[in-house]
Amino acid sequence: MSDDNPKPVSADESVDDQDYNPTVEPKSAKAWLNLLQESEDAFEQWNDHCDRIDKIYANLERLANMTRDKEIQMFWANAEVIKPSIYAKPPQPVVVPKFKDRRPVYQAASEIAERCTVVAFDITRIDDLMKLVRDDVALISRGVIWARYESAGRGYYDHEKVCLEFKDRRDFLHSISRNWEEVTWVAGAAYLTRSEARKRFHKTSGNAYQDAEYRVNKESKEVGGADNRERAKFWEIWSKKDDRVLWVAKGCEKILDEDDPHLELCNFFPCPKPAYGTVQRGSLIPVPDVLQYRDQLDELNLLTGRIHALSDALEVKGFYPAGGAELGDAIQAAIKAKTPGRLLVPISNWAAFGGSKEVIIWMPIDMIAQTVTGLVALRKQVIEDIYQIMGLSDIMRGATDPQETLGAQQLKTEYGSKRIKDKQQELVRLARDLVEITLDIITDKFSPVTIIEMSQTQLPTQAMVQKKMQEVAQQMQQQEMQMRQLMANPQIQQLAQQNPEKAQEAMQQMQRTKEAGTQTINQLKEKPTIQQVLKFLKDNRAKSFVLDIETDSTIMADENAEKQRRTEFVSVLGGLLPQLAQMITAEPKAAEFCGELLKFATAPFRAGRSLDGTIDELVEQMKMKSSAPPPNPEAEKLKLLKDVEMAKIEQKKQSDAAELKVKQDELVQKDRQHQETLANDRRIAWANAQIKLSDTEGKQQVQAAKVSENREAHQAHMLEKSQDMQLNQQKADAAAKLANQRSSEQAQRSADQRAQQQLKMTQPPAPRRQ
Repeated sequence: MSDDNPKPVSADESVDDQDYNPTVEPKSAKAWLNLLQESEDAFEQWNDHCDRIDKIYANLERLANMTRDKEIQMFWANAEVIKPSIYAKPPQPVVVPKFKDRRPVYQAASEIAERCTVVAFDITRIDDLMKLVRDDVALISRGVIWARYESAGRGYYDHEKVCLEFKDRRDFLHSISRNWEEVTWVAGAAYLTRSEARKRFHKTSGNAYQDAEYRVNKESKEVGGADNRERAKFWEIWSKKDDRVLWVAKGCEKILDEDDPHLELCNFFPCPKPAYGTVQRGSLIPVPDVLQYRDQLDELNLLTGRIHALSDALEVKGFYPAGGAELGDAIQAAIKAKTPGRLLVPISNWAAFGGSKEVIIWMPIDMIAQTVTGLVALRKQVIEDIYQIMGLSDIMRGATDPQETLGAQQLKTEYGSKRIKDKQQELVRLARDLVEITLDIITDKFSPVTIIEMSQTQLPTQAMVQKKMQEVAQQMQQQEMQMRQLMANPQIQQLAQQNPEKAQEAMQQMQRTKEAGTQTINQLKEKPTIQQVLKFLKDNRAKSFVLDIETDSTIMADENAEKQRRTEFVSVLGGLLPQLAQMITAEPKAAEFCGELLKFATAPFRAGRSLDGTIDELVEQMKMKSSAPPPNPEAEKLKLLKDVEMAKIEQKKQSDAAELKVKQDELVQKDRQHQETLANDRRIAWANAQIKLSDTEGKQQVQAAKVSENREAHQAHMLEKSQDMQLNQQKADAAAKLANQRSSEQAQRSADQRAQQQLKMTQPPAPRRQ
């Protein structure tokens, strides 16, 4: 908080300076209230005009009044044409490295930042906010959005979000300045009831909030924008000069709350520069566009009223003599059967009226009709003048002349687009500034857990990378230790001496495994971690230097123009790619130059921005291809011959294995049949034994003993036979395996010999010495 002792006032400071200098009495809200009132007075005339514009544009009570003067709603029609022309679709945040840097941390940080801002915009319903700003820009030439951070704040965050709020024209003030760069403070208003104010300010200023001016906002209530509850207007002031944020309210002598800025933003203010239409030169006071053709609107409504008044006089009226029974009765019958717009008036003194021989004299209305025709033509010209002032072409209004050429219509469309281009760019700039402020709040206030959840990132943590690197290093150490143990074995050393080629191949395989592990470790070191990315994003200074924040267009694209641009883009690529491919084929080291040339050619097109990363990856692939050793035709031919011989050997092994499997299946089938035969014999013997045992008890016991003895002998015989068959099978498998191994080695030697012979035959003979 500021010092309680007031700053001493020098003799050079006037009374006015004291009244508008908050540092004189730091605890008093007087100076700030004077500054707010000064700003309100500066914008009061603009607000009065805006009140009248709101009533002209769409006021239910005025439009529903049937006794009002006849008008043509030209202002409403123009606004409905302008609004979708300057904004038609929600902005899409785009965050990329400023200098197309391909460093992993910058790439990952830009992707996470873009994802978080996209989610934040979706949560805040950015399209609805931008439409409110669009309406203000189109009608009163200024639109404002205010940003703030909101969280549950109970231990682990229940929720965190960026809140973007639309500010009404009377709820936003700033210091009186000539341009936005000179603005030293901004203020946004919030309307609170007494209970809401107590909850917000009782801890910081006690009961001072009770002195605020609580009332029902009757002006908003008349148009359905407020209820019957009393509220006071509390101002949140951000002072860049003092680097402070404070709250004041009219009627409260004390500052209700004051502290350092709770948000660390690049441009300090929690709101971007408002979206302006036309401003009064030398100030930031907006000038609504309708004031530029207010005279024409008044004249248009005056002409419309006269046309409607004269159209009421366009009735067929006639006069006839009152005397004569037959004539009078006939005319009276005609009067009874009259249609709207016709009237006959009887004249008793027909001679005094002129004594015409005509039965009926009609009132002349030719002059009235000619006057109405002239007024309609004049009104049409006034409407054309309004269109010229506003820059609304026929194409933008949906009207066209079928006799016009396509070039004339395109010229009108281009003319209308140029007139509203500044407003379009203002809304794009506002959306871009909102992306920057939203990203600042996310990186400054959001917890890492929330950022990870919002971005759905898959980046590893530092601990995960270290663990993976340790696992790879341990695997490399284990493989190296195993190889050393094998090399220390005398039998392995003897085999290596007998077959040095295989020993050399094993050493090469070990070296390749070691290089692969080292490469994996290097890749893990280069891969960004979530800690590195979050540290970079929280550094506002580095972030502003590295990241380029943009938004996609908020203007509805013309389908035909978009097709034409895409066709042109494809034609540029179609003409350039074959030439670059030939250059890279002839000299792979030129890939980097070709990549930069391709990016230069595609830069003017919007699609070229999304292709930058793909072009860089293509360049890297071409570089790797250029660094690879050139192919050796002779080695390729020798390798091909070896592959053919090895394929033949492998095919023979497969056929031998299939034949051996067939023989094993036959042996298993014969053994199964033998087992079934023995089982039948046992069943017959058992049946015979049962028959013989029916004679006497002694014969039964003897026969049972014999059957048991025979069964045990047979089981012992079968067990011995099964063991012999298994032993024979193992011997046969070992012999087949040894034969296959010898055959493979023999085939390999034969293949090497034939390959060397064919290689010698393909080589030209050496020249003889003279």
